[in-house]
Amino acid sequence: MWYFLYNAVLLLATPVILCLLLAKKRCRRGLPQRFGFARPPIRPDERPLVWIHAVSLGEVVAVTPLVKELHRRHPDYRFAVSTVTETGREAVEQRLRGVAEHCYAPLDFPWVVSCMIRHLRPVLYLFVETELWPNLLRSLHRSGIPTVLVNGRLSSRSFARQQWEPVRSFYRSMLETLSLCLMQSDRDAERIIALGADAKVVKRTGNIKFDQPAPESVDSRSVRSSLGLRDGEQLIVAGSTHPGEEEALVDAYRSLAEHHPSLLLLLAPRHIERAEQVEAMVRARGVSVRRRTAMKADRNETWSGPRVILLDSRGELATLYREAVVAFVGGTLVPVGGHNLLEPALWGKPVLFGPYTDHCAEIAGFLLQAGGGVRVTGEELAKRIGELLDRPDEGARIGVAARSVVEQNRGALKATVDAVDDVLRAAVGTRRPAPAPDSLPLMAGR
Repeated sequence: MWYFLYNAVLLLATPVILCLLLAKKRCRRGLPQRFGFARPPIRPDERPLVWIHAVSLGEVVAVTPLVKELHRRHPDYRFAVSTVTETGREAVEQRLRGVAEHCYAPLDFPWVVSCMIRHLRPVLYLFVETELWPNLLRSLHRSGIPTVLVNGRLSSRSFARQQWEPVRSFYRSMLETLSLCLMQSDRDAERIIALGADAKVVKRTGNIKFDQPAPESVDSRSVRSSLGLRDGEQLIVAGSTHPGEEEALVDAYRSLAEHHPSLLLLLAPRHIERAEQVEAMVRARGVSVRRRTAMKADRNETWSGPRVILLDSRGELATLYREAVVAFVGGTLVPVGGHNLLEPALWGKPVLFGPYTDHCAEIAGFLLQAGGGVRVTGEELAKRIGELLDRPDEGARIGVAARSVVEQNRGALKATVDAVDDVLRAAVGTRRPAPAPDSLPLMAGR
C-alpha cells in the first residue's frame, strides 16, 4: 500500500518536480537521463560493475578515496558514479578520471529505475549519506543486487520527521532491503535501527571524511600571487557560504579591516551560480570585490585596500584553506546543517562555525572538545576573528588541535572498504545471469 501511495503522489508531483529541477541550473543538464529519455553514457560489458550514488559535490569528494581503493583492490571491475547535479558530474570527471564513469541518477519512477538497473547490470549498489529512494531500493532488492549505505548519517531534523508511525512503517520497508548500513557515529547507528534497520546489518565504521588526503600540493607563493596577496597580508577564507552568512561575514570584515588593514576576505558561496548576487551584495556594502575567474584572466591588474575575493571557480576551496589565517565553514550560521569542517582542519587552521551543525555534529563536537574549533554567532564573528588575529599564538594552537582531530580519527576508510569487500565478494559469487543489454532500451528507445 505504501508504495502505491508513494508512486501516486510522485506521479501527481511530476510537473512540480520538473519545474524545480529546471529552476536549478546545476540540475538541468542531466534531466533527459534522469527521466529515462536518454541512455546513460555507460556501455555494459562482461566485467562486473559497481554502482555508487553520490548526490553532489560534497558526497563525491567524500566517496572519492573509497572508489579509488575499491578500484585498486578490484582492477578488473568497472565503477559508475551517479550524481544529481552538474557540480557532482564535474567532480567525478576531475577526481575519478580513469577510475569511474559518470552517469546521472534516475528519478525514482519505477519504470525509470528498472531500466537503469537493467542497463547498468550492477553487482553492487553503494549510496552515500542516507539517500533513500524507495523504488530504486525495492527494484535492486527484487533483482538480487545487494545495497550498502556508506558513511550513513541521519540528521536530527530527518530523524524527527520520520517518527510519525506511518512514515516509520514506510521507512522500515525500505531499510529492510539494505544489505549493510555503515554509519558515521553511534548516534547514527542507533537512529537507523530505531527506524527499522536490522541491527545485524548496521555497523559503525566512522566518517570517511577523516580519511580525505590533503589536496595536491601547490606552491603557496604562486597561489598567494594569483590571489593578489602581498607579503604580510592575511586572508580569511569563508567556505561553502549561504545567503545570510555572506552579509554577516562582509559586515564583520569591514569592522576588522579598520584595525587590520592587511586583512582580506575570500568568500566561497556553496553554489557558485549565486556569484553575481553575492558580488552585488558586497559592492552595495562599499567593499571592493573581484571574482576569482577574473583574477586568473588578468594577474597584472593592481588591487589594494580592503577587498573581497569571490571564489566562483570549482575545485579550489580545499587548497585555498591552506592560505587562511582563520577559516569559517558555512551552512552553520543559517539552519542548513553545516558543510565540511575537516577541509580547513586538515591544514591545521582554526575552524570557526555557527550553531547549526546537525549535518556534521560529531565532527563539530570533536573539534570543540579538542579546542580546534570555535562556535560563533553572526554578531560574534568580528570579535572572535579579531581575537585570533591579535593573538597569533592562540590561533596556531587552535589550528594544531584541529589537525590532531583529523589525525586521531582516521581509519573509517579501511573499515568501510573491508565491509564493502565482504558484500562484494559474496555478491559476485552468487551473481545472476543478466539479460543482454540490446534487449533493454530505455523509454526513448534506441
